[in-house]
Amino acid sequence: MKVHFILFFIFSGLALFAQDKPIIIQIYHINVINVTDGTVKKNQSVILENGKIKVIEPFRSIDRKIPDTQRIDAKNKFMIPGLWDMHIHLEGAELIEDNKALLPVFLVYGITTVRDCASDLGEQVLKWRQEIKDNKLTGPTIFTAGSKLEGKNSIWKGDLEIENEKELETMLNKLDGYKVDFVKITENTLKGDLFLESVRQAHQRGYKVSGHVPLDVTIGELVDAGLTSVEHATYLLRLGADETSITHDLASGKIDKAEAEARYAREFDQNKANANYKAMGNLGLFVCPTLIGGQQLAYLDVTDHSKDVFLQYLTKKFLSNYQWRIDRMANEPATQRQQRKERYNFLLKQLPLIQQSGIRIIAGSDAAALNTYVYPAESFIQELEIFREAGLTPLQILQSATLNGAIFFWNRKNNGIDRRWKKCRPCCFE
Repeated sequence: MKVHFILFFIFSGLALFAQDKPIIIQIYHINVINVTDGTVKKNQSVILENGKIKVIEPFRSIDRKIPDTQRIDAKNKFMIPGLWDMHIHLEGAELIEDNKALLPVFLVYGITTVRDCASDLGEQVLKWRQEIKDNKLTGPTIFTAGSKLEGKNSIWKGDLEIENEKELETMLNKLDGYKVDFVKITENTLKGDLFLESVRQAHQRGYKVSGHVPLDVTIGELVDAGLTSVEHATYLLRLGADETSITHDLASGKIDKAEAEARYAREFDQNKANANYKAMGNLGLFVCPTLIGGQQLAYLDVTDHSKDVFLQYLTKKFLSNYQWRIDRMANEPATQRQQRKERYNFLLKQLPLIQQSGIRIIAGSDAAALNTYVYPAESFIQELEIFREAGLTPLQILQSATLNGAIFFWNRKNNGIDRRWKKCRPCCFE
């Protein structure tokens, strides 16, 4: 597996060295998987020029015009489109070089596109996006939100903090200036009514809008306002309860946030959830489950991460960010740890039902310096393994990791249809 991904990395980097003379690669005896329907074209020949696929056709003979060093016999191997990690964070003002050094690692794992969901490195990531596009930097294609919208005094660094519609307009203008690929909104201190208006105004400007779900707004209200994707599938569990009643009681002061959360858990009804999943699917909602982080935290007390191979690729400065969650969870009572495991496994059982509903799943790792043991690139492969454990079919998993990300960005701001995804870098072996 690792050797095959390394070969892919070489292919994707060839364009960097092709200044005057095109570099041609022939991969032959390869089986090409069509991720739209799951069919496999066996024994194909794939011709690449400067790192981009030019021809896929049945293999008949070796192209003798191509040097031996540029031909690869891929017998019994399979080719898929490059993977899309639809939720990462390139973050940490003190970790600029650390994050930059990790960009090629995504390619090694077959991840040719990432969706950066905002951080305190927003402006730096925008520069990397352009440098990669210009072949001045090796890394995956980056779609980024730059900086996300939040309320005043957010706990997250680098947020665009707002507390009224005038400030919202100012910050959306700033994002326009950044030429971000989508807008991200979270609910740490942002009140529900302004959160909802932020979704509405970002959508009106033509953006895809990604976000969390505030306790005082229903998912249906957000989708009606223009929300494209819910980040983290845990929020979808609210669809199993009466969101309207709970948000009303919270707004009127009958219950507080803790009781609202408790009611969502206590009043969950699977039939109601299934019906609401389907309703959201019919409205075109996407969800990025990000299950690997939940798994790592749920089983932190019984997992020895000291021998994880990926640790050797991370700097001490990067790893030091993992400690805050470890310390916070160190004194959790056994009952709380067990509840965390139960909640994770319950969410796992919902995934096939969410898939069946028509909500489109986009695979994402939530890899970030602040997310303990959610390693860049490797965690995305672990996320796909969780999908398999949950019961998704191989084709559904492949679609969540390739096709669905491209569909997410299909109809984008200003240029109508974004056809960049059709210019994918070379496919990766499995």
